[in-house]
Amino acid sequence: MNRLILLMMLFLMSFCVSAQITNTRHNLSVNGNGLKAGSSQSMCEFCHTPHTSKRQSPKWGSVGKRYLMYDQSVSSTSDIKVDPSRQPDGASLLCLTCHDGTIAPSSGASKGSNGGLAVPVYGRANLGTDLTDDHPISFVYDASFAAIDGQLKTSPEHPVVLDGEDKVQCTSCHDPHNNEYSNFLVATNQFSELCLKCHDRDYWTASSHATSNANWNGSGENPWAHVEAPFASVAENACANCHQTHSAKGKARLQKSMLEEKNCFDCHNGNVAPVEKNIEQQMQKQYRHNVYAYNGVHDPKEEALLSLSKKHVECQDCHNPHAVNDRTAQAPEVNGQISGVQGIDQAGNAVGDIAYEYELCYRCHSENPMAGAVTSRQIEQTNTRLEFSPSAVSFHPIAERGKSSYVPGLLNNLTESDMIYCTDCHASDGEDSPAGPHGSIYPQILKYQYLKGDEVIESSKAYELCYSCHSRNMFVTEAGDDVQQKVHYNHVVKNNISCNVCHDPHGVSEMQGSEMNHSHLINFDLNVVEPRVNGDLHFTDQGYRSGTCSIMCHGKEHDNLGY
Repeated sequence: MNRLILLMMLFLMSFCVSAQITNTRHNLSVNGNGLKAGSSQSMCEFCHTPHTSKRQSPKWGSVGKRYLMYDQSVSSTSDIKVDPSRQPDGASLLCLTCHDGTIAPSSGASKGSNGGLAVPVYGRANLGTDLTDDHPISFVYDASFAAIDGQLKTSPEHPVVLDGEDKVQCTSCHDPHNNEYSNFLVATNQFSELCLKCHDRDYWTASSHATSNANWNGSGENPWAHVEAPFASVAENACANCHQTHSAKGKARLQKSMLEEKNCFDCHNGNVAPVEKNIEQQMQKQYRHNVYAYNGVHDPKEEALLSLSKKHVECQDCHNPHAVNDRTAQAPEVNGQISGVQGIDQAGNAVGDIAYEYELCYRCHSENPMAGAVTSRQIEQTNTRLEFSPSAVSFHPIAERGKSSYVPGLLNNLTESDMIYCTDCHASDGEDSPAGPHGSIYPQILKYQYLKGDEVIESSKAYELCYSCHSRNMFVTEAGDDVQQKVHYNHVVKNNISCNVCHDPHGVSEMQGSEMNHSHLINFDLNVVEPRVNGDLHFTDQGYRSGTCSIMCHGKEHDNLGY
């Protein structure tokens, strides 16, 4: 009696499974609506071979071939060790008898090697034998593996399942008998629900890419063309905005494009992300962080301090796509746009998650200057970290509050105790441009114009960068003390000498300058200022708004000329 009940249950289960498959692409029988493999009317035999009289798991056909597998040889961020003997096994091997494109469906499983009509799998379903561009399979996923990775859940959540050997297989994500969620997924992947059954990325749930309701406006290239059935918004597509689980062009991180920046610009081109986040447009400007110039150099596991031999810049160097958000902050604290990235702190140490914006800039502009000096100065220094050091002789207040207790003419409610960002000066130009130093029409990716050198006619535009914080009225009128009359007005307005000739906008390192000679950012441009005949070339601070210069300027000697 019990045997009869068991047989009836098995029959009912078989009938239900058969009913689920009937109208899907896995119905390869002659009665199917899609690909037909031979003349068989059975839907099961393409995957399952008949059981013997002895109770056991289904037998599946096998093929003798070699596959290229996704592991640490493909990606530095993979925790799957290189093992030449590792090959697809279990249920995955069965799936690949069709989906590697080399064995016709009618030739596998119970049909033998020659039975039926050879009809190859095509399109997205054809994964080939090179699986280095596909989500990894046939590897053990246990608690120790999750701990090593650090971004995985201890074990997959239902309905994702591992096989009897705790391995991830095709059937962990796909149910070949049920196409309720499209592509035979075991759960919906809206909002990347399926991905998040295993993956547990830091910061993700509060990130813009997990919460944005932005959608494609229909212009230009479809950013989700790599997804067979995309959802409507960025948040709904989630991981799939950038990643492709099968046949990914950017193999190492399974990204949809081999070009790192294209994974970002597909949305940040004005067609998905808001216009004020159109970064691709900024990259067309003359002065930019040129992400087009490099490819395949950036590595998520690279050192915080970039080496000159690995010089590059990519969107991911400054932005963590899993962490980016719209949180605002006050200088020098990091805002949401660049949260979750590594950097170099003011002491020169690597930090995993930056706390201050300047720590990100120091990755490329400190001990390893990626750009040379712009102005030939009395004191040369290309290590920006030293220029902004709290112990420096003088500096703009990036890493510490400024040293001067009296800076007249400050605008925008700034005071002597306030601090500023690097990006207050270095940023995309234009009123509606995105925040940050993406691209500018001005050299050094400056937010506003800042003319340098000699013979510069003063105007609100010529020194717009300086005048964004310092009142122009302090320079263009003879009213005021000697500093305003004899120094600023006389030099800037009457003699067309730019601010940059006398002032070094970053700062003067304590290792090279002194408070006596280099206070107030004094560091002369040697293309304009020369030593006197006797060799003198210095400014001397003589106290509150008072000093002297011993230099040669425009052929005229300044012999301790004071003010």
